[in-house]
Amino acid sequence: MVDSASARTGPGVDEAIGVAFKRARLQKKMSLRQVAEQLGISTSLLSQVENQKTQPSVKTLFGLAAVLGVSLDEIATGGTGMDGAEVRLAQNQDAAAGIQRATDNPVLEMEKGVRWERLATAGRTDIEPLFVTYEPGASSSVDGKLMRHAGVEFAYVLEGTLRLKLDFDEHELRAGDSFCFNSCRPHLFYNAGDVAARGVWFVFDDTSQSSDANALNGALRPTGTDTARSTSPHAPLFGGQ
Repeated sequence: MVDSASARTGPGVDEAIGVAFKRARLQKKMSLRQVAEQLGISTSLLSQVENQKTQPSVKTLFGLAAVLGVSLDEIATGGTGMDGAEVRLAQNQDAAAGIQRATDNPVLEMEKGVRWERLATAGRTDIEPLFVTYEPGASSSVDGKLMRHAGVEFAYVLEGTLRLKLDFDEHELRAGDSFCFNSCRPHLFYNAGDVAARGVWFVFDDTSQSSDANALNGALRPTGTDTARSTSPHAPLFGGQ
């Protein structure tokens, strides 16, 4: 998938991000310094995230979710579970049919134009289907460092051009291109073009990758000086619906 995330589909989601992370940190009895050191970020940046002064990057968002053990569903609702949109969806016939309306899609909009829109999951927690947008200049890491995490990523580029740094190679992805790789491999996405790049992502929890995940202590771990560890091989970013 930056150090800023704000949801536009409902009131108060910007604030909910910091609230969820702060609540989870306090529940784990961890200090700002302890969490920041695991992520390789400053305590001041983490404090700003918790107090809604700024928002995390994709890389930092993954890292915080892993270290603190929270899902993006909790992030989007401030740690209170299902929001009103999800409750309404669960109560109608669409839910029984596995249908999720566009107005009910949980959304996270991040720094410099990275947007994740969670698609229907029918309650499955082993997959994260996402409609992803990278605006011109957007990157999954504001500091340019690659990240890695448990799982396998599949994606199809619908429009625009997206650059993928994977291990030591760089690839240009255009409309109609698709890719698949073990997310334990260091990677980074960015849009160097002048039009938005959009695609559909599927991030799978593949138990066959458990040895790789265990080698990472089940963590998303950015490369370079950044380090983030998780207590489980894979935790869904959004809660299942």
